[in-house]
Amino acid sequence: MSVTNMMSEKELYSRNLPDIQEKLKLGSVAIAGLGGLGSNIAVMLARIGVGELFLVDFDKVEPSNLNRQHYNSNHLGQLKTDSMRSQLRAINPYIKVKTLAAKITAENAASLFAEYSLVCEALDKEQIKADFVSVMISEGKTVVAASGMNGTGSSNTITTQQKLARLYVSGDGIPPAEVGIGFMAPRVMICAAHQANMITRLLLGDKKC
Repeated sequence: MSVTNMMSEKELYSRNLPDIQEKLKLGSVAIAGLGGLGSNIAVMLARIGVGELFLVDFDKVEPSNLNRQHYNSNHLGQLKTDSMRSQLRAINPYIKVKTLAAKITAENAASLFAEYSLVCEALDKEQIKADFVSVMISEGKTVVAASGMNGTGSSNTITTQQKLARLYVSGDGIPPAEVGIGFMAPRVMICAAHQANMITRLLLGDKKC
Protein backbone atom coordinates (compact mmCIF):
# COMPACT_ATOMS: atom_id res chain seq x y z
CA MET A 1 0.00 0.00 0.00
CA SER A 2 1.42 3.39 -1.00
CA VAL A 3 1.90 6.27 1.42
CA THR A 4 -0.73 8.34 -0.39
CA ASN A 5 -3.27 5.54 0.08
CA MET A 6 -2.54 5.49 3.81
CA MET A 7 -2.58 9.26 4.35
CA SER A 8 -4.76 11.87 2.68
CA GLU A 9 -3.57 15.40 2.08
CA LYS A 10 -6.30 16.63 4.41
CA GLU A 11 -4.98 14.40 7.19
CA LEU A 12 -1.42 15.54 6.58
CA TYR A 13 -2.36 19.17 7.19
CA SER A 14 -5.16 18.70 9.71
CA ARG A 15 -3.30 20.95 12.19
CA ASN A 16 -3.09 23.84 9.71
CA LEU A 17 -5.85 26.35 9.07
CA PRO A 18 -7.52 25.61 5.69
CA ASP A 19 -7.16 29.14 4.29
CA ILE A 20 -3.46 29.21 5.16
CA GLN A 21 -2.92 25.76 3.69
CA GLU A 22 -4.54 26.73 0.42
CA LYS A 23 -2.17 29.68 0.00
CA LEU A 24 0.89 27.59 0.84
CA LYS A 25 -0.11 24.86 -1.61
CA LEU A 26 -0.23 27.47 -4.38
CA GLY A 27 3.24 28.72 -3.46
CA SER A 28 6.51 27.97 -5.24
CA VAL A 29 9.99 28.63 -3.87
CA ALA A 30 13.48 28.21 -5.33
CA ILE A 31 16.34 27.29 -3.00
CA ALA A 32 19.92 28.01 -4.04
CA GLY A 33 22.16 25.58 -2.17
CA LEU A 34 21.34 22.43 -0.19
CA GLY A 35 23.86 22.59 2.62
CA GLY A 36 23.23 23.37 6.28
CA LEU A 37 20.74 26.09 5.47
CA GLY A 38 19.11 24.91 2.26
CA SER A 39 18.57 21.28 3.20
CA ASN A 40 16.85 22.22 6.46
CA ILE A 41 14.83 25.00 4.81
CA ALA A 42 13.60 22.58 2.14
CA VAL A 43 12.45 20.10 4.77
CA MET A 44 10.58 22.76 6.75
CA LEU A 45 8.82 24.10 3.65
CA ALA A 46 7.85 20.57 2.59
CA ARG A 47 6.43 19.87 6.04
CA ILE A 48 4.18 22.96 5.98
CA GLY A 49 2.86 22.09 2.51
CA VAL A 50 4.44 24.56 0.10
CA GLY A 51 3.26 23.37 -3.30
CA GLU A 52 6.48 23.45 -5.32
CA LEU A 53 10.18 23.59 -4.51
CA PHE A 54 13.01 24.08 -7.00
CA LEU A 55 16.32 22.91 -5.54
CA VAL A 56 19.73 23.71 -7.04
CA ASP A 57 23.09 22.35 -5.86
CA PHE A 58 26.01 20.66 -7.61
CA ASP A 59 27.57 18.89 -4.62
CA LYS A 60 27.46 15.36 -3.20
CA VAL A 61 26.87 14.42 0.43
CA GLU A 62 30.13 14.09 2.38
CA PRO A 63 30.84 12.95 5.97
CA SER A 64 31.59 16.52 7.07
CA ASN A 65 28.04 17.53 6.06
CA LEU A 66 26.34 15.30 8.60
CA ASN A 67 26.96 17.55 11.63
CA ARG A 68 24.41 20.13 10.44
CA GLN A 69 22.80 19.19 7.12
CA HIS A 70 19.61 17.17 6.64
CA TYR A 71 21.31 14.00 5.43
CA ASN A 72 22.42 10.77 7.07
CA SER A 73 25.13 8.19 6.44
CA ASN A 74 22.94 6.36 3.91
CA HIS A 75 23.13 9.44 1.68
CA LEU A 76 26.93 9.63 1.49
CA GLY A 77 28.13 9.94 -2.09
CA GLN A 78 24.70 10.85 -3.45
CA LEU A 79 23.99 14.13 -5.17
CA LYS A 80 22.36 16.44 -2.64
CA THR A 81 19.58 17.15 -5.11
CA ASP A 82 18.77 13.43 -5.41
CA SER A 83 18.89 12.81 -1.67
CA MET A 84 16.78 15.83 -0.85
CA ARG A 85 14.15 15.03 -3.47
CA SER A 86 13.65 11.53 -2.05
CA GLN A 87 13.51 12.85 1.53
CA LEU A 88 10.95 15.52 0.70
CA ARG A 89 8.67 13.12 -1.16
CA ALA A 90 8.81 10.75 1.81
CA ILE A 91 7.78 13.61 4.11
CA ASN A 92 5.15 15.07 1.78
CA PRO A 93 4.06 12.88 -1.14
CA TYR A 94 1.88 15.71 -2.47
CA ILE A 95 4.71 18.21 -3.02
CA LYS A 96 6.17 18.99 -6.45
CA VAL A 97 9.96 18.88 -6.28
CA LYS A 98 12.14 20.01 -9.18
CA THR A 99 15.91 19.68 -8.91
CA LEU A 100 18.96 20.75 -10.87
CA ALA A 101 22.49 19.53 -10.18
CA ALA A 102 24.42 22.61 -11.24
CA LYS A 103 26.97 25.04 -9.85
CA ILE A 104 25.46 28.49 -9.38
CA THR A 105 27.48 31.44 -10.66
CA ALA A 106 26.84 35.13 -11.21
CA GLU A 107 26.73 34.36 -14.94
CA ASN A 108 24.08 31.62 -14.87
CA ALA A 109 21.97 32.63 -11.85
CA ALA A 110 19.46 34.71 -13.81
CA SER A 111 18.68 31.91 -16.28
CA LEU A 112 18.61 29.15 -13.65
CA PHE A 113 16.03 30.91 -11.51
CA ALA A 114 14.10 32.72 -14.24
CA GLU A 115 10.79 30.95 -13.48
CA TYR A 116 10.70 31.78 -9.75
CA SER A 117 9.85 35.08 -8.10
CA LEU A 118 10.66 33.98 -4.52
CA VAL A 119 14.21 32.74 -4.03
CA CYS A 120 15.99 31.52 -0.92
CA GLU A 121 19.76 32.10 -0.85
CA ALA A 122 21.53 29.28 1.03
CA LEU A 123 25.02 29.31 -0.47
CA ASP A 124 28.24 28.89 1.48
CA LYS A 125 30.80 31.41 0.19
CA GLU A 126 30.44 35.10 1.07
CA GLN A 127 31.35 36.45 -2.37
CA ILE A 128 29.15 33.94 -4.16
CA LYS A 129 26.30 34.78 -1.78
CA ALA A 130 26.69 38.50 -2.44
CA ASP A 131 26.91 38.07 -6.21
CA PHE A 132 23.87 35.80 -6.26
CA VAL A 133 21.73 38.18 -4.20
CA SER A 134 22.76 41.09 -6.41
CA VAL A 135 21.73 39.25 -9.57
CA MET A 136 18.42 38.10 -8.09
CA ILE A 137 17.49 41.60 -6.92
CA SER A 138 18.40 43.04 -10.32
CA GLU A 139 16.09 40.43 -11.88
CA GLY A 140 13.17 41.58 -9.74
CA LYS A 141 13.10 38.58 -7.40
CA THR A 142 12.21 38.62 -3.73
CA VAL A 143 15.17 37.11 -1.86
CA VAL A 144 15.48 35.61 1.61
CA ALA A 145 19.20 35.36 2.33
CA ALA A 146 21.47 34.55 5.28
CA SER A 147 24.65 35.96 6.77
CA GLY A 148 26.23 34.81 10.03
CA MET A 149 25.16 31.65 11.83
CA ASN A 150 28.51 30.13 12.71
CA GLY A 151 29.84 29.09 16.11
CA THR A 152 28.02 28.50 19.38
CA GLY A 153 27.00 32.04 20.33
CA SER A 154 23.65 33.11 21.67
CA SER A 155 20.59 32.05 19.71
CA ASN A 156 19.13 35.48 20.36
CA THR A 157 21.65 37.24 18.12
CA ILE A 158 20.13 35.55 15.05
CA THR A 159 17.36 37.72 13.62
CA THR A 160 15.66 38.45 10.31
CA GLN A 161 15.82 41.97 8.93
CA GLN A 162 14.42 43.59 5.82
CA LYS A 163 17.37 45.23 4.09
CA LEU A 164 15.66 46.34 0.88
CA ALA A 165 12.11 46.28 -0.46
CA ARG A 166 12.64 42.72 -1.75
CA LEU A 167 15.58 41.54 0.37
CA TYR A 168 15.38 39.86 3.77
CA VAL A 169 18.49 38.65 5.59
CA SER A 170 18.58 36.17 8.47
CA GLY A 171 21.54 35.61 10.79
CA ASP A 172 23.74 37.72 13.06
CA GLY A 173 25.43 39.45 10.13
CA ILE A 174 28.92 38.34 11.15
CA PRO A 175 30.76 36.32 8.47
CA PRO A 176 32.81 33.32 9.70
CA ALA A 177 36.14 35.18 9.66
CA GLU A 178 37.72 33.60 12.72
CA VAL A 179 39.58 30.33 12.22
CA GLY A 180 38.18 27.47 14.28
CA ILE A 181 34.67 28.80 14.89
CA GLY A 182 33.04 26.31 12.54
CA PHE A 183 29.39 25.60 11.85
CA MET A 184 27.27 23.73 14.37
CA ALA A 185 23.79 22.32 13.88
CA PRO A 186 21.91 24.43 16.48
CA ARG A 187 22.74 27.91 15.17
CA VAL A 188 22.68 26.85 11.53
CA MET A 189 19.23 25.33 11.99
CA ILE A 190 17.98 28.37 13.91
CA CYS A 191 19.00 30.56 10.98
CA ALA A 192 17.41 28.12 8.53
CA ALA A 193 14.19 28.29 10.55
CA HIS A 194 14.27 32.08 10.37
CA GLN A 195 14.56 31.90 6.59
CA ALA A 196 11.83 29.27 6.27
CA ASN A 197 9.49 31.29 8.47
CA MET A 198 10.11 34.48 6.47
CA ILE A 199 9.39 32.58 3.25
CA THR A 200 6.17 31.29 4.80
CA ARG A 201 5.10 34.81 5.75
CA LEU A 202 5.81 36.09 2.25
CA LEU A 203 3.77 33.28 0.69
CA LEU A 204 0.91 34.30 2.97
CA GLY A 205 1.19 37.94 1.87
CA ASP A 206 2.92 39.32 4.96
CA LYS A 207 6.01 41.31 3.97
CA LYS A 208 6.97 42.35 7.50
CA CYS A 209 9.76 40.60 9.40
